[in-house]
Amino acid sequence: MKPLIETERLVLRKITLNDKEEMFKLHSNHDVQKYTGEPVVESLEEMEQAIQTRANDYQKYGYGRWAAFLKDGMQFVGWAGLAYLPEFDEIDLGYRFLPHYWGMGIATEVSHAILAYGFEQLKLKRIIAIAMKDNQASIRVMEKVGMEFEKLAPYEPGGEDVVWYWCDKKLIVKKNAIPKPDIDYFRN
Repeated sequence: MKPLIETERLVLRKITLNDKEEMFKLHSNHDVQKYTGEPVVESLEEMEQAIQTRANDYQKYGYGRWAAFLKDGMQFVGWAGLAYLPEFDEIDLGYRFLPHYWGMGIATEVSHAILAYGFEQLKLKRIIAIAMKDNQASIRVMEKVGMEFEKLAPYEPGGEDVVWYWCDKKLIVKKNAIPKPDIDYFRN
């Protein structure tokens, strides 16, 4: 499948049912799911259903969560992308990677590209990101890519507070957080 976004080290493309085994490894990993607020995925069938839901997002919104692969060898590393959160009427930047790839700057690299895609290609006005308070690595990524803290508030009514960050194109440009335009991220 043709890549949608390309960075220095990664390519992103739509997640398909062909990715279910790699996605299952990711979503059944307790360390990965620890800071998501979601239970681990128990079966390939459950993973298939989740992928189908994400495929509907591509059709409905024109964006979604994308499978991320290292360019060198096309090794699956996780996913990253945008998701519409209808309960808040917000567009969320999210990412999830296999533990082997943590601490390598992949989340920051791909988040820069996704924000640029969201503002430049999709013409979005605002993008948020949400993390559990204890997920300091994810919070650092949000700050590195130019997002600003907005609030501490529960994701679900009665739930624990999570951190909410936000950005718009003006804020990202002001913070010089959109990478140089000579990098051709987008594949048409």
